[in-house]
Amino acid sequence: MATATLTLKDLEGAVHPDWCPGCGDFGVLKSLKEAILELGIAPHEVLVVSGIGCSSNLPGFIRAYGVHSLHGRAVPVASGAALANHALHVVAVGGDGDGFGIGMGHFIHAMRRNLNLTYIVMDNEIYGLTTGQASPTTSEGHKTKSTPRGNVEKPVQPLTLALAAGATYVARGFSGEQKHLTRLVSAAIAHKGFSLVDVFSPCVTFNKLNTYPWFKERVYKLEDEPGYDSTDLLSALGRSLEFEPRIPIGLLYNTERPTYEDTEPVLRRGPLVDHPLGLDRATLDEILAETM
Repeated sequence: MATATLTLKDLEGAVHPDWCPGCGDFGVLKSLKEAILELGIAPHEVLVVSGIGCSSNLPGFIRAYGVHSLHGRAVPVASGAALANHALHVVAVGGDGDGFGIGMGHFIHAMRRNLNLTYIVMDNEIYGLTTGQASPTTSEGHKTKSTPRGNVEKPVQPLTLALAAGATYVARGFSGEQKHLTRLVSAAIAHKGFSLVDVFSPCVTFNKLNTYPWFKERVYKLEDEPGYDSTDLLSALGRSLEFEPRIPIGLLYNTERPTYEDTEPVLRRGPLVDHPLGLDRATLDEILAETM
């Protein structure tokens, strides 16, 4: 099928989304599909990798290659796929618990290496799949199933961490601004280097504090701010720490520097999947027999 004839319906997955009605993840899914259409990418040129959680069911809801991996392991699995075949557009997806909790170490190291992949985090500030415990981004004082007297831990600041670790495209979206989110996702996929799009994706079932109205009262678009320069790292760091009373959405930071793939001599010869193995058939069969 020619990419010019693709529609949103053509990108529907074999499985119908099972999220709660009103879940912010629906907006993220639509934005990802719209971004693929805008960029003219064929489904077989896209790989979507997830971890575990409500949002991590997304690969089944889109027509592309997909891997539903282990809890917190979306980024390393996506990294391996991107290094093996960097002709693919690799998109890792997941939630704040998956990516900023058990997956935090992978998150940091992928950014400092500037791997050429996109990471979309559906940040609802709660553990949704396990029915409402505090997550790494839950606000202080928030009463949840696991913090009935109020959360005493400071939330992680994913955008600040991304900027400090070396991500070369850092943005924040909001499911309640879906068309705006599409532009951020499209630019992230087109960017050469590690792209983070942290998305406020309200959990309508278990987070009764950070709701659509709550965010709509607070978010503002960086592109509407006179003089804001998304190439200024120090300005981006300052904006990344804003949360009350105003929260920025949009492109915080964008820069260009060599990717890991550019600096690794072996990868400069093309995707690993196209390299000869250097093994005769008998040796390969012996190795497979030992490991399969």
